[in-house]
Amino acid sequence: MRSIDVSRPRAPGAPWVQPFDRLSGTALAMALALSLGLGACTAPSPDKPSDGPAPTDRSSQAAGATGSLGGSAQAPKAPRVVKLPPPRASRNWAEVRRQAAERLVAANPDSSYMGKPPFMLLAIPVMTIELNADGSVRHISVMRHPSQAKDTVQLATQAIQRAAPYGDVSKLPKPWKFNETFLFKEDRKCKPMTLDRAGS
Repeated sequence: MRSIDVSRPRAPGAPWVQPFDRLSGTALAMALALSLGLGACTAPSPDKPSDGPAPTDRSSQAAGATGSLGGSAQAPKAPRVVKLPPPRASRNWAEVRRQAAERLVAANPDSSYMGKPPFMLLAIPVMTIELNADGSVRHISVMRHPSQAKDTVQLATQAIQRAAPYGDVSKLPKPWKFNETFLFKEDRKCKPMTLDRAGS
């Protein structure tokens, strides 16, 4: 482009023309190029990964937590099952009750105790055990329910069933049934009162 000499006088009536400064045009071009370059450097790249933490899978974390909890959980300990020898024949009902009480303790070592009962007992259910002629259990009923810890009735029933049979009673007078009182401590271990009366 041809430059205009500003030293020449302007003709009368001619419009004023702003002279083009070559230096100013060059500086403007450099500033524009610099701004474009800076914009290209600061623009985020679509291929650059984010600096933030990677997203986590909540379902996998929950499953891991559940698995660790499940692995540490322990099942309740089952009571020991003791196989008793065959019962001996009894001559009267006193012998039947004594033998039954002994078998109740022997068949339930984890849920019974020997020795003197504590002064304060948890519960004292009274059970009626009806037998068949061969000494097997025909029916179990509750003669007296405890005022608290009513689950001890079920514990006593299970103990009676595990200790059966109780010997041949076919030669004894009917009815073929007897009562037993269970002395439960705070830990829910029991002792037949028949043994406590006998001094055991």
